[in-house]
Amino acid sequence: MTVIWAHRGASQARPENTIAAFVEAKVQRADGVELDVRRSRDRALVIHHDGVLSDGRAIVDLEVGDLPVDVPLLDAVLDVCNDLVVNIEIKNVEVDPDHDPDEYLAGAVVDLLHERGRRDRVLISSFSLVTIDRVRSLDPDLATGYLASPRWDQANALARAIAGGHSAFHPHHLAVNDDLVRSAHDAGLAVHAWTVDEPDRIRWLVEVGVDAIITNVPDVARQALG
Repeated sequence: MTVIWAHRGASQARPENTIAAFVEAKVQRADGVELDVRRSRDRALVIHHDGVLSDGRAIVDLEVGDLPVDVPLLDAVLDVCNDLVVNIEIKNVEVDPDHDPDEYLAGAVVDLLHERGRRDRVLISSFSLVTIDRVRSLDPDLATGYLASPRWDQANALARAIAGGHSAFHPHHLAVNDDLVRSAHDAGLAVHAWTVDEPDRIRWLVEVGVDAIITNVPDVARQALG
């Protein structure tokens, strides 16, 4: 059965990656949410997609008290989404101002999940294979997913995810085809496709066996799936 995950919360209806968006995801009957985590100067786990705020300030240069009131921390989102699957994307690419070569953020996310006893309805994903490898080295029982850019060779990216022992492969929905889904499933990996809002495309992805649809419009996806 294909499940629906709200991309940065129900981000068409409410501002993305805010508590309001995650609450709305529940209202729209999403099975889970996807969110982005970064670190502040005082090493808090901040939920925000970009490395900088809309006013240009880098999150890594700010302390929690400097953040806008609508930018939440990970522990607050976990409280709100206590009955949903939470796909935590760790942002860690070299071009960002908060690139983290020491993988502090991976360890901090794992530590928080351990403190909260929240390990069975969580998946940690990243475009950085090093980051999710680090998560697995800290806790092999945590589910991890490798995010793949549509510009990459998908077969090679899937092979890296398989070699790393990861639980899931996250391709862009336009890169999905029958062979890719079959190869992932044959290797024991789930396929979580991002980010798709069109009902016909959602139905097609379900037909080829995708395990999760990541969407900005969980209500539309729910209606598409009947």
